[in-house]
Amino acid sequence: MSLETISENRSFGGTQGVYKHRSQATGTDMTFAVYLPEEAQHGRVPVLWYLSGLTCTHENAMTKAGAQEWCAEAGIAIVFPDTSPRGEGVANDDAYDLGQGAGFYVNATQDPWKPHFQMWHYIVHELPELVGDNFAIDRDAMGITGHSMGGHGALTIAMTHPDRYKSVSAFSPITNPSKSDWGRKQLTAYLGSDESLWLPHDSTALMTDKGYPGEVLIDQGSADQFLDLLKPESLAQAMMARRQPGQFRMQPGYDHSYFFVQTFMADHVMWHAERLV
Repeated sequence: MSLETISENRSFGGTQGVYKHRSQATGTDMTFAVYLPEEAQHGRVPVLWYLSGLTCTHENAMTKAGAQEWCAEAGIAIVFPDTSPRGEGVANDDAYDLGQGAGFYVNATQDPWKPHFQMWHYIVHELPELVGDNFAIDRDAMGITGHSMGGHGALTIAMTHPDRYKSVSAFSPITNPSKSDWGRKQLTAYLGSDESLWLPHDSTALMTDKGYPGEVLIDQGSADQFLDLLKPESLAQAMMARRQPGQFRMQPGYDHSYFFVQTFMADHVMWHAERLV
């Protein structure tokens, strides 16, 4: 697959780049961002995948999360994919939480979403292969994190593919989408009305069923305006029932914004670095 460079900028001794390619998974052009620390000039480095939330593109976390400074310090790369396919001929919805910008990191099986909304395959298979072929990243040392819808994606992907992801964390994830208005609508649209098909994309169900072989780090703001949709108590209870190693931290006074993500980004990057480097 050919890769088009949109921009490259020096950042904390490394390079922040934005790139575009034609995706076989989605059948569309896809844009993503990669930050490479200085160590990548001399060999392959561990990589952290950051999955963004509803309405976001690759750009939100790239410019707002403050990850580059900490990735440079830790000597790891970070990749910011887009949240859905986009463009003419791609199905969409007037609501912000369905369609373009709201792929939910699943492979859609229902029309009109099925032709392009294959985000699980894109994130787990196609994009890592493309990034590994074109950048100095070590595909045997990958971690994954994300915010909100992206936290949902990070947790479900890591628990399904623990052999691929040596570390996992999440910021204010959608933890129980099969029981939430941030989930039931989207999973019905993308996967159909058979709720048993939703469970592989519900981190509470996955935690109950299989858990994660390593430790899990989750940060949630106590003043998050979307707590009733995120349902953090569902995953926290599943972790306790399973005695899952890790930390579920309720951070007092923090909301759902990128100010919250910025505040705890250093903790998350270093958490991954300890497990990847």
